[in-house]
Amino acid sequence: QVQMVESGGGSVQAGGSLRLSCAVSGGITRACMGWFRQPPGQEREGVATIATDGSTSYADSVKGRFTVSQNSAKDILYLQMSSLNPDDTAMYYCAAGRPVRGTFCYTDEYTYWGQGTQVTVSS
Repeated sequence: QVQMVESGGGSVQAGGSLRLSCAVSGGITRACMGWFRQPPGQEREGVATIATDGSTSYADSVKGRFTVSQNSAKDILYLQMSSLNPDDTAMYYCAAGRPVRGTFCYTDEYTYWGQGTQVTVSS
């Protein structure tokens, strides 16, 4: 089975940086990869994704601050976060899936999820 394991979460002051990693195992292919987050008491939201063609997409709230990437083997997913603010505080999840059509995945097309890693940004 495909497994996703996040790491790198922690506490950081506003304005700081943090890099999250997600180890992917199980040999999934033709997959979308993405990061999602769930702030306390709020709904899960997409943060950054990589489509099957390698293109990236970002939530408006993180554009210019976050960068999503993969290693060449596509078994590690990264999220580099900078200029963090308290609104970035959330449980962050990595996920993988396959698009039904096209090259990008809708949220419900992400089949595999990690357990999450907590990011807390203090002011």
